[in-house]
Amino acid sequence: MFQQSFKNIDNTLREDAGVGTELDYIEQTSWILFLKYLDDLEKDKKKEAQLAGKKYINIIDPKYAWNFWAVPKTKNGKIDHNKTLTGDDLIDFVNTELFSYLKKFKTKSEDSNTIEYKIGEIFSELKNKIQSGYTLREILNIIDEMHFRTKGEKYELSHLYEDKIKNMGNAGRNGGEYYTPRPLIKTIIKVVDPKIGNKIYDGAVGSAGFLVEAFNYLSKDREKLSAKEFNTLQKTTFYGKEKKPLAYIIGIMNMILHGIEAPNIQHTNTLSENINDIQEKDRFDIILTNPPFGGKERKEVQQNFPIKTGETASLFLQHFIKILKAGGKAGIVIKNTFLSNTDNASVSLRKMLLESCNLHTVLDLPGGVFSGAGVKTVILFFEKGAPTKKVWFYQLNLIRNLGKGNPLNENDLVEFVELQKTKANSKNSWSIDIKNINQKTFDLSVKNPNKKEENILREPKEILEEMGKLDKKSKEILNSIKEKL
Repeated sequence: MFQQSFKNIDNTLREDAGVGTELDYIEQTSWILFLKYLDDLEKDKKKEAQLAGKKYINIIDPKYAWNFWAVPKTKNGKIDHNKTLTGDDLIDFVNTELFSYLKKFKTKSEDSNTIEYKIGEIFSELKNKIQSGYTLREILNIIDEMHFRTKGEKYELSHLYEDKIKNMGNAGRNGGEYYTPRPLIKTIIKVVDPKIGNKIYDGAVGSAGFLVEAFNYLSKDREKLSAKEFNTLQKTTFYGKEKKPLAYIIGIMNMILHGIEAPNIQHTNTLSENINDIQEKDRFDIILTNPPFGGKERKEVQQNFPIKTGETASLFLQHFIKILKAGGKAGIVIKNTFLSNTDNASVSLRKMLLESCNLHTVLDLPGGVFSGAGVKTVILFFEKGAPTKKVWFYQLNLIRNLGKGNPLNENDLVEFVELQKTKANSKNSWSIDIKNINQKTFDLSVKNPNKKEENILREPKEILEEMGKLDKKSKEILNSIKEKL
């Protein structure tokens, strides 16, 4: 229903001077989609209230409602061109009146988990980048045809939105931080196996892929869930934190499209919180996350952690270990060098992890899993409360190279999921007793003992080309010596 609509929106945005990248496209599409979603939500809530004989009070004042400023309609449902804003009038209204009004919701609402607070948070951080009121008018008319009211509509919109997020993952150097491949997320969730009633947390939520897939996993048999269970999934199951404004709105919008009305995502820098302040009430049963790696944090941020380091991922790991409940389970993506780095912080962090948690599984991934990231990663699976005695490793060895045109799929990980249940040994898996690792460095390097070293035979053509280059270089050196003599 909506695939062509998304294409038309992107094509229209490309013509606008204020919007220049794939990231801009999804940002600007997101705030408009969010307001259309609110309009449909209000209509559904009003209808529910009427059926129950109750009065419904609108969240948005009539002057700022979708059908007043965005696409006003006549009584017969046609666009009322006499009331429709366009050009400079539309841009002036959006920039000076609409956004100012929506920002105020943040101070009006005391509860950060309400939809009202989310409205204020989103529009406090974003701005309209569309410069042409004629461009904006076209997009408003396209989005007005989209609806969030039936299960089929929400399903298609959620998948199309996921595609846009995936495209962001391929858009430049920083796009990958918004997208973790969904086959990998689904596999991590299968292994961690959360249950309804667990509190699930991602402190680096990004586009909310982990929380969305966890929601899908727990609600896959929707018709079998009781009203109480579904209400638990809606309100007290999924929690996240996100620092960047763009990722925040994308994460919110992604969860909404997947069926969570008021996502419990806070717009905050997780690492700015001192982990010594974390109390039992703040802890979670399940952690599913792919924290950013490669970043550097300031000295004042490092003071919030017992192990001082500028490496972002190492600080996040300390946070996750601390905020996980005793008996809680985690599946965390991290750069593979974490297992073997020899700096004091990495050694101390591995020691902390092994002594306070049972690191039962490490999944070693090949390069190319993350588009554009250019790094190798591992997945750490652990439970908090008992020290590690044995680690089961699985090395994912594929017969093809991964990349944008040949991505990871769930079938690639079927053997891992099956063997992980019993921690069985195979040509790709093995176990290490913690007593047998170096107790000074706690090195956990992935060294598959079952893999035979193979001599790589080069093609004759390659050898001849290299010999030619060496001959040429030798002649140049000899000529240089002769000239000097």
